[in-house]
Amino acid sequence: MMNLKALLLSSSILLSSYVLLSSCTENSKAGKAANGTQTATTTSTTTTDTTTKVVYQPVDKAKYDSLVKRLANGDTTGHWPVKKQPYPTAGAILPFKRVVAFYGNLFSKRMGILGELPPKEMLAKLKAEAKNWEKADPKTPVQTALHYIAVVAQGDGGADGKYRYRMPFKQIDTVLSLAKRSNSIVFLDIQVALSNIKTELPLLEKYLSMPQVHFGMDPEFSMKDGSKPGKRIGTYDAADINYASEYLAGLVKKYNLPPKILVVHRFTRKMVTGTKDIKLRPEVQVVMDMDGWGEPDLKLGTYRNFIFPEPVQFTGFKLFYKNDLKKEPHRMLTPQDLMKYKPQPIYIQYQ
Repeated sequence: MMNLKALLLSSSILLSSYVLLSSCTENSKAGKAANGTQTATTTSTTTTDTTTKVVYQPVDKAKYDSLVKRLANGDTTGHWPVKKQPYPTAGAILPFKRVVAFYGNLFSKRMGILGELPPKEMLAKLKAEAKNWEKADPKTPVQTALHYIAVVAQGDGGADGKYRYRMPFKQIDTVLSLAKRSNSIVFLDIQVALSNIKTELPLLEKYLSMPQVHFGMDPEFSMKDGSKPGKRIGTYDAADINYASEYLAGLVKKYNLPPKILVVHRFTRKMVTGTKDIKLRPEVQVVMDMDGWGEPDLKLGTYRNFIFPEPVQFTGFKLFYKNDLKKEPHRMLTPQDLMKYKPQPIYIQYQ
């Protein structure tokens, strides 16, 4: 069921890694500037040097406990909700809101819905999906998001032989501008290829130090065996995730930020190793995102086999507008379908 499919490489960029139940990727272009918004904020005060200090809403611990229990959706195995998880610092989004994100890259119409549609049409569609989720789960408000691939695995080694292409900052600025228009948060996602998380993550600090910008890491294109991205499925270990979490927690403390959301994509067991050793921190909320494509039963099986039995903190689920329709019954899972899962995903991504 998880057999590798054909690869399409351009001379410089990995166009797609069509792996059954994998994420589709390609390359991209272009942009302008801006800032985004963080809906978890409550009040602000102005200091004498005219800088604005934001005060975030403290976490209601009783409500937090009730919401994570509700997400477990009646699970009786003892896996969910995750035991002994720390309460988040002030301003946390999860589990108080469900994040509904559009994924992609502005250079490409093939990497996801974020770059496929003109901005106005894309944002309108995102708003419509948010309403669908609020209708399916009226008790959970939706926080919309733009999940942008900031480092793309490519088919050419490049000058340093690392097989990854870093997007220009002006394009990230454009995504921030679009997010501001729609009151959305932003995720910056990286595909390290033959580079590594310790090299790539710090290069995005100027953006991750913003309160509305969060982070995603894709094991599929973390090629620790030295093979070219797309030849096989890559991997991250708990140590890699702990490094990212510690780094993000440091930014939260340094810049007085609300907790960062860290999304880790997964659709096979070996993509993430040592899950029991992943460290949870009050400053970072970890989402294990079921990143695979296919028919509904296959996607549910992947969720049950690789997300459910290895609880970390929160779960996510990815929906593909095109790839999920390739096989019978040629339909995407709906919010109503996903609300039946144990646990219910609190992060939803559309590609």
